[in-house]
Amino acid sequence: MKIRFGYVANALGLWDASPSKTVTFARYSTLPKDERMEKLKSVTAQNLQHTKRILHYNIAHEIECYRFSSSLVPLATHPEVMWDFITPYKNEWEELGKLVQQFKLRVSFHPNQFTLFTSPREEVTMNAVKDMDYHFKMLGAMNALETGLINIHIGGAYGDKNKSLNQFHQNLKKLPEKIKKHMTLENDDKTYNVPETLTTCEKENIPMVLDYHHYMANNEESDLPLYLPRIFNTWKNFNIVPKVHISSPKSDQAYRSHADFVSLDFVLPFLKMAKELNQDFDIMIEAKQKNLAMHRLVEEIAAIRGIKRISGAAVEW
Repeated sequence: MKIRFGYVANALGLWDASPSKTVTFARYSTLPKDERMEKLKSVTAQNLQHTKRILHYNIAHEIECYRFSSSLVPLATHPEVMWDFITPYKNEWEELGKLVQQFKLRVSFHPNQFTLFTSPREEVTMNAVKDMDYHFKMLGAMNALETGLINIHIGGAYGDKNKSLNQFHQNLKKLPEKIKKHMTLENDDKTYNVPETLTTCEKENIPMVLDYHHYMANNEESDLPLYLPRIFNTWKNFNIVPKVHISSPKSDQAYRSHADFVSLDFVLPFLKMAKELNQDFDIMIEAKQKNLAMHRLVEEIAAIRGIKRISGAAVEW
């Protein structure tokens, strides 16, 4: 069983390399009209350049899994801006894509919690479609659609979970099929637990990303070993190994918050459970210390008897 590890957005330790520099609409509005577009373009250029540096860092450290920042393009979906962020950077997007393809990187996006399909309000659904389209366009510009995925949560319950799940299936019909093919769903820490998310994924033929920390915070006594084979099975039609999110609680009082690093004691029961299936999978680390937390966890796991480290960010068990 092979496990590859990755991390989210920022490579800590790289000097001035944030890929998420932004321009608020308030700031944009105060600029003279002839300077507005230049500001958006310069910040986007910076974010793309920083992303390229991060990809080079990942390649040097043999990190094959990486989640791009969703904030690469400021105000990309704002109704009063809506600018063409692909054409001016055609070469830059393609350059990122060449790195992804050449080094067979597994890349993804995770839009924010407002990208949801359970709302009874039409405008919320249309904004979700718009946001999914934004992420899809970025993957397309990088030529990374073959393996690139966009992960979201089901959304809110609005006081009636069953009704909201029905709403989800109805609203999802508004998402173009070509985008839906690149979508994954993740169980969350408060509302939709593992069985509910899994059933939704099976119904829609969408791969499920298991978040183990969320499962521990919101499991309602559901028995994960019973569901794990089915969760991994949702990936079969897509010819991609399953992906799991890993983090650990900041404290007992702030259980849902992510700690700086990942506690091996917290995640080891899950790893042992997955070992029983003998199925390759990838782990996205969602700790505050990003790549540093990932490196530490890989070292700790590789020190376990019977586990062999096979690259900078992968082990074999």
